[in-house]
Amino acid sequence: MSFRELTRAKSIELLRREEDGKGFNRVLDVWQLTSIGLGGIIGVGIFVLTGVVAATQAGPAVALSFVIAGVASGAAALSYAEFAGLIPVAGSAYTYAYAVLGELVAWIIGWDLLLEYALVVAVVSIGWSGYFQAVLGQLGMPLPDWASGAAGTGPGHVVDLLAALGAIGVAGLLTLRIEWGARFNTIMVILKVAAVLFVIAIGAPHVRVENWSPFMPFGFSGVAEGAAVVFFAVFGYDTLTTAAEEARHPQRDLPRAVLLSLVISLALYVAMALVLTGIAPYRTLGNPAPVVTAFETIGLPWVAFIVSVAAVAGITSVMLAFLLGCARIWFAMSRDGLLPGWFAVLHPRFRTPHRPTLIAGALTATVAAVYPIKEVAELVNIGALSAFVVICVAIIVLRKTRPDAPRTFRTPFVPFTPLVGIGFSLWLLSRLPPIAWERFLIWMAVGLAIYFLYGRRHSRLALPPSSAPPSK
Repeated sequence: MSFRELTRAKSIELLRREEDGKGFNRVLDVWQLTSIGLGGIIGVGIFVLTGVVAATQAGPAVALSFVIAGVASGAAALSYAEFAGLIPVAGSAYTYAYAVLGELVAWIIGWDLLLEYALVVAVVSIGWSGYFQAVLGQLGMPLPDWASGAAGTGPGHVVDLLAALGAIGVAGLLTLRIEWGARFNTIMVILKVAAVLFVIAIGAPHVRVENWSPFMPFGFSGVAEGAAVVFFAVFGYDTLTTAAEEARHPQRDLPRAVLLSLVISLALYVAMALVLTGIAPYRTLGNPAPVVTAFETIGLPWVAFIVSVAAVAGITSVMLAFLLGCARIWFAMSRDGLLPGWFAVLHPRFRTPHRPTLIAGALTATVAAVYPIKEVAELVNIGALSAFVVICVAIIVLRKTRPDAPRTFRTPFVPFTPLVGIGFSLWLLSRLPPIAWERFLIWMAVGLAIYFLYGRRHSRLALPPSSAPPSK
């Protein structure tokens, strides 16, 4: 199916579903979409990975790691913004790849994104648990050792109970009306941005320049490896594109929200990294709650408590944004026939994809309970970087094949900008460890088996209209 035919088919289907009362409710404006993007970006990366990467890979130059990761993410964001205006339907990079590169590539990227988004929720749940435990500890109510983390992450640890409960709780919230979740998300985003600004304002006067020396204790290779890990922290804006069918003016507002959310969050990341490594020696920050450690080092435990409470609230919005994205990509693939249509049925009252939401919530809770945060984050980044390569390639292809397509936003300096995104993404992929690649390839092999045994034979878009199975 050509790009023109696909976009026309999607538009007709959306109109029919909305007229029949079977579509999503269009209730999100540009600021709510931007909040979803910020909710997906600002979280564990700024509150957890900043310290972990500084301690183990980059030192104070973790700020430079964020800049490098931001360049790759920024080039991809510009490409996402163009697609968001072209094809305003649920599915994010999956739908974009389907329109330009065909069904098989779309399946690969969709299957990739299901892994990426679900594991982001798991990573974030682990970080959320770390700060929640810090709050409980400061209140004199610590968890027992067996429930405090995955096996191998500390003495007596067996399972991360709070991480699992957090993922399940967010899944329950997302089965309710989307505007409820969006309002909750907006409040959480305001809280965590305020917390980041608070940390920067309070911490800046306590920065000691000698803590930045040496600036690159692990060399530039450490900075590069750190960029491959903190890349997890500078994407997330793509989650807002999965909510396209719930936006009031998707072709106008989606591109704006993508760019706004990335620019705001990247500026906060760099400032936060410099402050944290300036007020505490970088070697002390390698734990699930480095902000707490940093402010306890300078004798301000009350600041650590306030930030911990805000981090618990703010990180919740990341869980919400990515689980929302995972469920909607799952829904889009099922609606297209590549996965069973049972998953593409909206809740009769709340008009949300409750089945994939609840199943994804249960799976991410299991992963969060039993795996260490760094291992999961590395696997997430393979999925994200792979998706970004596909999006950047698709922009170049589409400019050649459909230069006349109406665009509400145009990626500047094509093909240079998407080529920068491709180059940086491939470079960061090369810095990830072999074990992450092995697990990723196993996941993709399972996905290809499902596609050839089920998806290709049931695809609604690949079949002629007369023979396509009816929409749920």
